[in-house]
Amino acid sequence: MATLAVKLQPGAATERIDGWDVDASGRRILKVRVRARPVDGEANEALIRFLAKSLDLPKSAVALTRGGQSRLKMITLEGPDDAALLARIEERLSSV
Repeated sequence: MATLAVKLQPGAATERIDGWDVDASGRRILKVRVRARPVDGEANEALIRFLAKSLDLPKSAVALTRGGQSRLKMITLEGPDDAALLARIEERLSSV
């Protein structure tokens, strides 16, 4: 199981992973854009679907664990460990 900090930008023109950012405490945060608006949890659902598809995981393996009403989210991913998750993200970023 791996955890991932995500900074979400809803209402974007395209769905994509923009890369890494760092918060004030030095923690790496993945920047992600989704088309859905932040209405009735639509942007959160779109984020889960997009991450599952992008990281080749079943949707059931991706869960929002914190930040439902915030742009900064904590996502739990069942299956890969942190190192495998980072490798998948880096592979995805290099293919864009």
